[in-house]
Amino acid sequence: MTTEHPILVLNGPNLNLLGQRQPEIYGSDSLDDAIDLCAKTAAEYGRSIDARQSNHEGQLIDWIHEARTTASGVVINPGGYAHTSVALRDALVILDVPVVEVHVTNIHAREEFRQRSLVSSVADGVVCGLGVDGYRAATEFLCRATAVRW
Repeated sequence: MTTEHPILVLNGPNLNLLGQRQPEIYGSDSLDDAIDLCAKTAAEYGRSIDARQSNHEGQLIDWIHEARTTASGVVINPGGYAHTSVALRDALVILDVPVVEVHVTNIHAREEFRQRSLVSSVADGVVCGLGVDGYRAATEFLCRATAVRW
């Protein structure tokens, strides 16, 4: 079972420093480790990923718009934009493919301002608090949810 479009794995601000930035909170695994988990998981299903990271809100939105015709699903860790970006949320609403929001930490056990995500209400699923393993769970879900059935 395969589909022609990859799963888009989007990462927002500061995730390029995952493993270096506050390892006591975010752990020691890097963004490359998370992307490798996604790629290996997708490969188990005969699928591929397209992984991207930006610290710029507009770039993330442009990629989401592009995903309308190029992706079979989206794994997104919006970073801090989860709590602040109506524009990012509005871009995700346009998608006709499943979306899974990922957070490395359990945002519900963190500071009050992090406990509300604007993205969660438009995502098909939310994974938080599992470290980079949450990326694997999100990718596996999308592989199963978007498989072409013969």
